[in-house]
Amino acid sequence: MSEKLVGSCIFGQSGGPTAVINASAYGVIRAALDAEEITKVYGAAHGIKGVLEDKLYVMDEEDPAELELLLHTPSSELGSCRYKIADPEVDDTDYKRILEIFKKYNVRYFFYNGGNDSMDTCNKVSRYMESVGYECRVMGVPKTIDNDLYGTDHCPGFASAAKYIATSCMEINKDARVYDNGMITIVEIMGRHAGWLAASAALATEFGSGPDLIYLPECDFDLDKFFADVEKVYAENGKVLVAVSEGIHYADGRFVSEAKTSATDGFGHAQLGGLAAMLAEMVKERTGAKVRGIELSLLQRCGAHLASATDVNEAFTAGKTAVEAAVRGVTGKMVAFKRVYVDGKYTCEMELLPLSSVANYEKKVPLEWINEEHNGLKHEFIDYALPLIQGEPKLPLENSLPRYARLKKVLAK
Repeated sequence: MSEKLVGSCIFGQSGGPTAVINASAYGVIRAALDAEEITKVYGAAHGIKGVLEDKLYVMDEEDPAELELLLHTPSSELGSCRYKIADPEVDDTDYKRILEIFKKYNVRYFFYNGGNDSMDTCNKVSRYMESVGYECRVMGVPKTIDNDLYGTDHCPGFASAAKYIATSCMEINKDARVYDNGMITIVEIMGRHAGWLAASAALATEFGSGPDLIYLPECDFDLDKFFADVEKVYAENGKVLVAVSEGIHYADGRFVSEAKTSATDGFGHAQLGGLAAMLAEMVKERTGAKVRGIELSLLQRCGAHLASATDVNEAFTAGKTAVEAAVRGVTGKMVAFKRVYVDGKYTCEMELLPLSSVANYEKKVPLEWINEEHNGLKHEFIDYALPLIQGEPKLPLENSLPRYARLKKVLAK
């Protein structure tokens, strides 16, 4: 592959939104606009579906000041998707269409921003382009509040969600202790198979106002033990705050919330929810106490007002690094974070991992970070998460409300 490759690029976002995914978008777009090798910068509407449907936005025509506002604009500004692309060896229909679009716009660089399934898509596109001899450098930019991407110390989006969860749990805990009557509160937090988000509630406990009990999907859930744990704390304090991951499951693998599972996403994953309300009703029937179930739901992934400045900066750098690496001749890689301590101070270094080594692998909370009772976290998790949530970004405001990017989204022709 020649070192200097001239052509346009496409950037796409996929999977669930985060508070900082657009910071990565800005990193990619800004670096691509500044790269002399990249002649045109396109944004795919709704991820890979925008490529397949020939719906691309011309990012060159956007106001630079509006683009910069992407740094503090939550959710996926270009639109996202959950589209399962087939293996090219099984069905290459989509890939032929992608190649057709790439040739139409002379696309020689493709950047895809997402989590596990998105890295799988990225890997498949990279393999296909190589198999047909079309020179296109494909790079993955990590994103997921679930923090479960394999090979990277952490993922853009996780730290801001963790900060939101910890802060919300601190506030809920204060509210739940106002009255002199007994109260049990159960907070449901996202996380299907990996419990990083629910574990973040331990940050609130560490600093004096958080859950008494935390349950993660890394350990089988025992309903009888859960009742015993709750009743023990309730007998001692008259108040209980519980944090549960939506993905907690019994020993046979069934989700505790399975009765409430009504659909799947585009990748065939169960859409979970209603766990807090379900457990609250069970605890109320058993104890007779006043019980409240709270589901943080989408709030935990779009809370840019509580974003971590560290997260924003690292997300931007991930996007920028992907472009710089591709221009140098790198392809088929994902940008990953490497944790380094210099003079005892946390810092994050960028490294590049083969897409094939990260696609479809899940990273879970280490079992040794979970307490022996499987209802809380050890200090190793606090040491891991605390540096990531540091700093408050300077948020642009308009009439004391957030000022988000307003893109023109001019369609390519």
